[in-house]
Amino acid sequence: MSDHPSPVSGRRGFIRKAGALGAATGLGFPFVSRAQNKPIRIGVPTILSGRVAQLGISSRNAIEMAVEKFNAGGGLRGRKVEIVTRDSKGKPDEAANNTRQLINAEGCEIIIDAESSAGAFAVQEVIRELKVLCIHTCSETSSLSADPKIRVPTAFRCVRQGIHDAIVSAAYAGNVAKARKLKTWMSCSPDYAYGRDNTLLFMEYLEKFHPEIEKIGESWPKLFQADYTENITKILQTRPQALYSCLWAGDLVSFVDQSSIYGLFQQTSLFAINMADYTTLTAVKNLPAGIHSSTRYLKTFPSGSENAAWADAYKARYKDYPTNWAWENALAMDFLFAAMRKTNSTDAGKLAEALRGLKIKSAFGADGTVTMRGDDQTIIGYAIGWGTTIPKEPYVPKIVPGDWKTILEHEAAWKRKSGYL
Repeated sequence: MSDHPSPVSGRRGFIRKAGALGAATGLGFPFVSRAQNKPIRIGVPTILSGRVAQLGISSRNAIEMAVEKFNAGGGLRGRKVEIVTRDSKGKPDEAANNTRQLINAEGCEIIIDAESSAGAFAVQEVIRELKVLCIHTCSETSSLSADPKIRVPTAFRCVRQGIHDAIVSAAYAGNVAKARKLKTWMSCSPDYAYGRDNTLLFMEYLEKFHPEIEKIGESWPKLFQADYTENITKILQTRPQALYSCLWAGDLVSFVDQSSIYGLFQQTSLFAINMADYTTLTAVKNLPAGIHSSTRYLKTFPSGSENAAWADAYKARYKDYPTNWAWENALAMDFLFAAMRKTNSTDAGKLAEALRGLKIKSAFGADGTVTMRGDDQTIIGYAIGWGTTIPKEPYVPKIVPGDWKTILEHEAAWKRKSGYL
């Protein structure tokens, strides 16, 4: 008898040994095959119910569109993406708990945080602990990415932020104030992190661009407040020539509708930074002409065909135009997928390294591109501008674009003053 096994018996022996190894270790060949095709689960904590449900709905819509396109193109080396959403109802503790559950119980490898600022800071602390990749897509409070003490190595922000808005807004408002002699100003903004941060910065920069203005009052309604009678009465009694507000979504709609009843806009010019978003523009019962607003999302700005085509595709599918949150989430997915393709990985550390400093072509860029800045992991170069409303499409026909050279110069000075550099 030969001491060497036959080719057939040798193969059988190898298969038996491989099977035994697989059974012993849990790493047999069938498992490897499944792992290669295992879906990439991405968790999305957001707000899907209540007064600002449109934040979560439009965020989810944009993510779905991006994922379907990515999967149709083959995914990541054959691995397709699955989205798992959770509703926080706008409660920070729910946002944190949902994020933890998405990672630990649902097996999500990446988090797209589509929470408002109220929830984003809670999500950030979970990411700090669990160290998965996270892209914040709705929180505009500047300190989330600007403050090194809050920043997390695997957390990025693909969303406009307060300091950028404040500089562009104040430059525009200062020019209008000079031309129309609007000297006395008041504010009415929501009483939480974003509202306080945004309004403080706007007023600070308005004084820089137009030192002759005089601040004569402020009002701080609660987030999701239903009745603004007390706030409107205070404004009417104070009689400012101009009013700044960063109320948003349903809160802004209610404020404008109730203010119109009292004739507020007949005596005061409103600068409402969050008005020029389709969900808000179309929800106001009788949209006043002449309200000043930043461009949240309009299919006409930027004016390129890619932006308009994306808006039309979104509307054809969801029977409504996109929102500011929609483009931010769509752009976040573009950044994420670019990093995944670059690294051929879903590893948080590798993706984070690829995202820092990444510049991509985008329909939402001021010059056709948007950059994920490396030092504070937030986007720059996105299109932003201001104009005045008319009560029908295109709603804001003439838009004055913001200048990114001016934005970056003032932002750097603000960071030094704030101790963030």
